[in-house]
Amino acid sequence: MTNASTHGTRWNVAVIWRLAFTVVSIIVVEAIVCGVAVLPVVLFWIEFTAWTTLNPIGRAAMYSVLIVPSYVAFALCLMATSPLATWATGARTPHNAEMRIADMGWPLMRWARYMVASHLVRLLAGSLFRGSPFWTAYLRLNGARIGRGVYINSLFVSDHNLLDIGDGVVIGSEVHMSGHTVEAGVVKTAPVRLAREVTIGLGSVIDIGVTVGARTQVGALSLVPKYTTLDADAVYAGVPVRRIDSHPAIEI
Repeated sequence: MTNASTHGTRWNVAVIWRLAFTVVSIIVVEAIVCGVAVLPVVLFWIEFTAWTTLNPIGRAAMYSVLIVPSYVAFALCLMATSPLATWATGARTPHNAEMRIADMGWPLMRWARYMVASHLVRLLAGSLFRGSPFWTAYLRLNGARIGRGVYINSLFVSDHNLLDIGDGVVIGSEVHMSGHTVEAGVVKTAPVRLAREVTIGLGSVIDIGVTVGARTQVGALSLVPKYTTLDADAVYAGVPVRRIDSHPAIEI
């Protein structure tokens, strides 16, 4: 066997090992996270079942009433336990990185675990709490730097540890904002910074490396290309955005 073929074999084995470890760790960690989140609800149901003396029809009616509050309680617990798990396992999006997908390196694997954990919370709890202080609190727990009085009405905000959001920011529905992009098989990351009192209109896309100045408005369905800096006290709109003189209402 030549040196080249030996190196290739080792590379393949290393990739398989990293991929297998990541898949198994995702399954184990997320199973534990969901189990811990649902535990208070299960304990309540056990105690309630032992305590209640209702007849079968009354008990069935009471169970039906408690299903929705029980799910809400589970979702709240999930938004608390998932960030703790990602912090404990070191799952994060690396700053200003370029990660080749073909290499399946450890930084990419940690990023994948972070994205899966965030997606699970978004799927199971996001629709209930988006736009509320609970959703903002979850994003903050999961690594985002968020000021006071921030309103985030979108589920398409990812790479939370790369987000820096100032006081009084409003992010409208269906806004896509993340700290990563994929180009030619390479995952590239960079922070996104929104200064205080910025407004992002519904359906807009904020790419990586973007900085938006204080009190600036971005109109609905706009695209802010990567590594763009928008002036403070301005209004932008379009694909890609350009500065405009008029001040249209920003839909959120």
